[in-house]
Amino acid sequence: MALVDLVIPVYNEEHVLAASVAQVVEWCDAHPEHRWRIVVANNASTDGTLAVARELEAARPGRVVALDVPVKGRGIALRVAWLTSDADVSAYMDVDLSTDLAHVPALVDPLAAGEADVSYGTRLHRLSETRRSLKRELISRTYVLILRLVAGLRVSDAQCGFKAIRRDVARAVVPLVRDTRWFFDSELLLVAQENGYRLREVPVRWNEDADTRVHIVSTAIEDLRGIWRLRRGGVPRVASRVEERARRA
Repeated sequence: MALVDLVIPVYNEEHVLAASVAQVVEWCDAHPEHRWRIVVANNASTDGTLAVARELEAARPGRVVALDVPVKGRGIALRVAWLTSDADVSAYMDVDLSTDLAHVPALVDPLAAGEADVSYGTRLHRLSETRRSLKRELISRTYVLILRLVAGLRVSDAQCGFKAIRRDVARAVVPLVRDTRWFFDSELLLVAQENGYRLREVPVRWNEDADTRVHIVSTAIEDLRGIWRLRRGGVPRVASRVEERARRA
C-alpha cells in the first residue's frame, strides 16, 4: 500500500472546488488499496478559493490538505506540491475532473509497484474516449506532431491534465524543468524520457470543460517557445544518470 498524493492545482475555482473535492474524496474512500491524500494547490487565486480549500482541510483532516502557492502558474504549483511531498507517488488532475477518476489506478499502480517512473493520461490514443471540439482536437494533434518532429518526444498526448510521478523521480527530474506554466507537462515528459525514465501511457475517457481557464492562443505561443528553448539549449541531464552512464562506459 502506497501513500499517494492527488494534487488539484486551482486558480479562482471557488465555485467548483468543494464539489470536485467531494467527488474525489468519495472515490478515494471506495478504493482503500492505497492511502490517498488530496492536495488542493491554490495558485495565486484572487477569489475565495483558498478559504474554501482551508474549510475542506478542516472538515477532512489528513485526507485533504490546503497548499497555498502565491505565484501563478500550474507548473509552479505542481513543482511545490511534488517536491515538498513525502508521498510515494504524486499525481495531479484538473479541478474540473475532465478525466474519468476510474483511470486513477492505471495511472498510479504501475508507479507504486515500481514498474514505471512517470505516467500520463492521453486523450489521443486510439483507445481513448473524448468529447471535445474539433478545434481543440486539431490543435492537440498538431502540437504533439510538433513535439515529435522538433523535440523528439515519443508520446501521444503531452498536455492532458492527468499525470503521476514517483517521489524519487520527482526529486531528480522536476528541478530540471524550467517552465512554471502550461509547458511544464511537456517539458517534464521530455526531461524524463531523455534521462531514461520509464513512461507509462494511460488512455482515458475525457470530457471537455466549457469553463476552462486555458487560453488557446497564448498557451500555444508559450508551448512553442518552450520547444524552441529545449531545441536550442538541449534537454538537461540528471547528474546521477550521467555518472551512472560514465561508470558503465
